[in-house]
Amino acid sequence: MSQSGPRADYRLLAPPGKVEPLERPPSFAIVITAYQAAETAAAAVRSALAQEHPADEVIVVDDGSTDDLRGALAPFEGQIELVSKSNGGGASARNAGVAAAASEFMAVLDADDVYDPRRLGALAQLAVARPDLDLITTDARYVVDGEAVGTFATDNPFAVEDQREAIFRSCFVGGWPAVRVSRLEEIGGFDEEMRIAYDWDCWLRLILSGSSAGMVDEPYYDYVLHGGSLAASRVPSLWERARLLEKVRLNPGLRESERPLLEEAIRWRRSEAVREEASMIASGDARRSRSAALARLPNIDRRARAAALLATTVPPLARRLSGDRRTPTARITGAES
Repeated sequence: MSQSGPRADYRLLAPPGKVEPLERPPSFAIVITAYQAAETAAAAVRSALAQEHPADEVIVVDDGSTDDLRGALAPFEGQIELVSKSNGGGASARNAGVAAAASEFMAVLDADDVYDPRRLGALAQLAVARPDLDLITTDARYVVDGEAVGTFATDNPFAVEDQREAIFRSCFVGGWPAVRVSRLEEIGGFDEEMRIAYDWDCWLRLILSGSSAGMVDEPYYDYVLHGGSLAASRVPSLWERARLLEKVRLNPGLRESERPLLEEAIRWRRSEAVREEASMIASGDARRSRSAALARLPNIDRRARAAALLATTVPPLARRLSGDRRTPTARITGAES
């Protein structure tokens, strides 16, 4: 990779001290996790192999697919490493990819998505300039039906200062960074008990244990959303986000001064989940009997409790109380803030 090109626009905090740039880029393994992705995996692999700064490894983890994923990947034999395992979920597949990688960084690529050809070069350039960073990423485009409908960083601004506090409020790193493998191993990798928010959980644990993140402010990752993605229920995702924050209470890296902010974030996420469930009950899309249980839950705000109480008695008011506070782009894409 040439170091003489124009400097990218970076979003990152100042280094803790003097940092000497690397003489050469670190090695990168692009890890593609795939489950029932025979229709999309080839496009993801092609984008990984088309990088202007070539990856040292391209690893595809088949997480127990029953479709013809192997057939879809046959044209790339000899160019990729295929790891097959029984189905265990996204976190398990990511861990298998990390275990198979010999590179310094694991770069995330989901089988539904694609890299811009310039992405790995941009990540490598940032890694050279700032070898103190353990999480490096780019912005991402939301793509629906082949059209870009916004970018991740527009709705989730990348945190430059106070990353420890910011990671409680949102997964500002996104779901597709390159991560230093040695640090991943130090914190125990991805939590395989988590089915949805394992990426946010992992970046949070990294940051609380001393890692810093940086971003190239260009949308070099296409986050491709399909009909099934958009129709998926938000409720399990919202409760998982509350649970990952509740886990932080026992994190040894948590500072006492950070506990009030953490508790505020937990209360917000629990309330958000209750409001979403209440809206579904009011619309007839969830069990009415769930309303009373939601209203009795601890650590939620008054708006959420009122929405739960009114979901079966005054549905229109419950829907207004619930609302949808996501940004316009997030509502279109189904993305989480």
